[in-house]
Amino acid sequence: MPIGQSLLSRRATLATLASAPAIITSAPRAFADATPVLAPTPACTLTPAAISGPYYFDPKLVRRDITEGHPGAPLRLRFVVMDAANCTPISGARIDVWHTRADGYYSGYPGQGDKRNVDTSGGTFMRGTQIADERGEVLFDTVYPAWYLGRTVHVHFKIFIADKDMLTGQMYFPDALSQYIFANVGAYQRRAVRTVFNNSDEFARTDTTRGGFCDIKEEADRYLATLIIGVSRSVPTTLDRSAPPPAQARAIVPGVAPAKQKNG
Repeated sequence: MPIGQSLLSRRATLATLASAPAIITSAPRAFADATPVLAPTPACTLTPAAISGPYYFDPKLVRRDITEGHPGAPLRLRFVVMDAANCTPISGARIDVWHTRADGYYSGYPGQGDKRNVDTSGGTFMRGTQIADERGEVLFDTVYPAWYLGRTVHVHFKIFIADKDMLTGQMYFPDALSQYIFANVGAYQRRAVRTVFNNSDEFARTDTTRGGFCDIKEEADRYLATLIIGVSRSVPTTLDRSAPPPAQARAIVPGVAPAKQKNG
């Protein structure tokens, strides 16, 4: 489907979900028909921590539109930051996001692409910062992220409170919707065969509470993905270094830094 045409219809997407093979699974609560309410659902539990991966940097760009004109299925990311201790919004929280564009490349690093031979050093596409309003909410306008070798579809985020890094996490998407977009939107085509899905991704599988899986719905001109994030105002949520390997790791709230990982 050429970029610029209307979004994939909900009927077609739901039909794909119904007929998807067993390996393709969708996140719970996705494709709800109800319009998201302004007052967020309380989040009284901590959102699981995740690795930041090797591709984070702060381009110091406070902006809502992070696409820099790159093509893809239009997507709006909606984050709502809540205090996990009392279920109240955290206004003034800083949220950084970064993800791949439609061809699976991150900006700002060499070794991108299916053959690891593309250098995007100096680029800043699909990266940005926003500050939460009185509802704890921020919005980013972007495109649906692509997959890359070894990982399922995801968006990275960091939450800062009073300039302190309190949580690094990853947002995950319904596999069936991802497959449908990749097969039908031109910017995502002509790629190698995707082999890693949510249920086989070593990092997505650590999210046993599903706290990083977004709610997603189709709007008139874009998809809207919402993630309500529960954080501590005082103690960073990190990965447990004493836990089993990544496939079984869990998020806790100690003062222990996460173990370094080579993928992300």
